Amino acid sequence: MLVHICCSVDSHYFLEKIQEDYPNEELVGYFYDPNIHPYSEYRLRYLDVEHSCKKLGIKLIEGPYNLEEWLKKVKGMEHLPEKGDRCTVCYDDRLENSVQKALELGHNKFTTTLLISPKKSQEKLEKIGNELQEKTAVEFVFKDYRAGNGTQLQGEVVKKFSLYRQNYCGCLFGLTAQRESQKKVMDEMFNPISNQILPESIEQRLELYQKRNKFEEENKPYKIIKQRFLNYRLFNGKVAINKQTIPSYFLCYSTINRTNTNGRIEYCKDGINYLNRDEVKLLDLDTFNTLANSDYANVKELMYNPLKFEEELEVRNKIVNNAYDLSAVIIVDTIIDGKYEIQLDAQTYEDIKEEII
Repeated sequence: MLVHICCSVDSHYFLEKIQEDYPNEELVGYFYDPNIHPYSEYRLRYLDVEHSCKKLGIKLIEGPYNLEEWLKKVKGMEHLPEKGDRCTVCYDDRLENSVQKALELGHNKFTTTLLISPKKSQEKLEKIGNELQEKTAVEFVFKDYRAGNGTQLQGEVVKKFSLYRQNYCGCLFGLTAQRESQKKVMDEMFNPISNQILPESIEQRLELYQKRNKFEEENKPYKIIKQRFLNYRLFNGKVAINKQTIPSYFLCYSTINRTNTNGRIEYCKDGINYLNRDEVKLLDLDTFNTLANSDYANVKELMYNPLKFEEELEVRNKIVNNAYDLSAVIIVDTIIDGKYEIQLDAQTYEDIKEEII
């Protein structure tokens, strides 16, 4: 039996139940989810499904990540609500691709873990599956494992095995609508030019779950915990001196009251230059290198190859004696006497992150 898999949160309990109900079937998992966006989230969900299938002793196959083709199929449906026609097209695509894979591998049955997801329409999935069964003669196995206390048991399994519990269905359009209704920063879509791994980013979660896998392989005890913290995202920042834009690097948690300010250096102490307004601090690259124990040749190099986020926090702490101080701290190649014009659009917000202990 080929089992289309959407994510480990939905698949692990579903696969356990299928194994119980079909003890003589050889199950093969098929991860085909071109709707998942961004690609880093796709890789994280595949990593977790791989971890889940390994625990269950189920072979896993990865399907193609044909995002562009999927986007063409849902064109014009971007703003439709979840469980609407866009989702139906998505079900069609994933089940049709799955049944073709079943035929290719010589399987006579197929099913999908989408059936257990509380955000998916079982009625639509059953209809599509039955139509594909009539067309291909591959039996569609419909199972309602949500019935009774299935959803509760599913949650217990997720917690027991420390599986990745994503907080959106996977597609860009569902994520956009969800974050807009929550009035929350859509930080899943941030990909800084520096490639610095940001707090509570998908890349940080990927590192965390890779560490989980490593601990399990080494048989080390661990626990994934949640912590409240102040998160930060920089949208854009620019510095000009005497009307000339210069390379600049804004340390994490840099903010100003508005998005624009200007001023002149009022005084300097220990290499830190204080502007005469908005608590802005400027450092030349030599001072930064000394504080960070680094050897950057110029600010552009720092912009494209920065310190780790945690290391940057340590440098900020040395400068302002408080890692989470929100004053703008800006690194430039050299300090020039003149009028500094600063544009800075950034946001801080309460957030929750996972950590592994």
